[in-house]
Amino acid sequence: MILQVLLVVTIILQFFAVGVAIKLTKVTKFNFSWILLTIGFVLMAIRGLAEFLPFISNLNRQELGDFYVWIGVIISLSFAIGVFMIQRIFKYMKRVEDSRRLTEKMFLNAIIQAEEKERKRFAKDLHDGLGPLLSTVKMSVSALAQIEHDKNSKEIVTNTEMVINEAIKSLKEISDNLSPHVLNNFGLIRALRNFTNKINTTKAIHISLDSNLGNDRFNQNIEVVLYRVVCELINNTIKHSGAKQIQISLNQLEDKLRISYHDDGKGFDKKILMEQPSSGGMGFSNIFSRINSLKGDIQVETEQGKGTMVYIKVNTNDE
Repeated sequence: MILQVLLVVTIILQFFAVGVAIKLTKVTKFNFSWILLTIGFVLMAIRGLAEFLPFISNLNRQELGDFYVWIGVIISLSFAIGVFMIQRIFKYMKRVEDSRRLTEKMFLNAIIQAEEKERKRFAKDLHDGLGPLLSTVKMSVSALAQIEHDKNSKEIVTNTEMVINEAIKSLKEISDNLSPHVLNNFGLIRALRNFTNKINTTKAIHISLDSNLGNDRFNQNIEVVLYRVVCELINNTIKHSGAKQIQISLNQLEDKLRISYHDDGKGFDKKILMEQPSSGGMGFSNIFSRINSLKGDIQVETEQGKGTMVYIKVNTNDE
């Protein structure tokens, strides 16, 4: 009795598998593999029914010997060929995934390049437009300062000259932050040292930067992305962590650039960041998207009260 029940359950499951295979035939490519699998499941169900017949009739199992052999051969062939052909589906899925990743990378690169192009245009407009105007005003005020004035007038002229000098300095800093000429002319490590040295002069936080790059240059897109990422990490630390020390290591090993970033700040809840990196705040959305545009790897390690560590790895070839 138990054997009969198990046989009935097996037949039901086989017909259920038939239904699933038919559904997959309708919704996937390379349908012939699913058709073969469907045939195999149907024949298995038929064989199960044939094995069940002796329990409900006078039919002898030995009379179905040749039938069992032939249907077994056909089932084996159907499954063997179907499974062999089903690998085409996985190859197709891999091609689709590779195409999706390539499209995503191209899209992210286009966004970043458009952003950098707009930064350069804006920096150039500031430098070439406002720069000469402020310099002209400075020359006029300097000439005005040479004229004899009473005490009040002289103080106004002096203050005006000081404000103009400050405006010119601020304009240069804004232009340089938008599109750092050091990065374009001298490379990644020189630009980062220039950026960190400016911050170190404030004495509010100390940044140490170690590297084995020297004067090595890389693809412009790689240099721009990594520069923006490191600057974003530093800005995050300054704004949110309350850290006093930042340690940055930037090294090239074979065809990979590796960045290790560590601050001694208060840290944050990593679980929120990992669950929703695109909405993690603190600039990590930009950081993740920029590294993804280079098909790089990024790992963030942090705990409340234990600082933040970020590890980045990027290929330096044009792959």
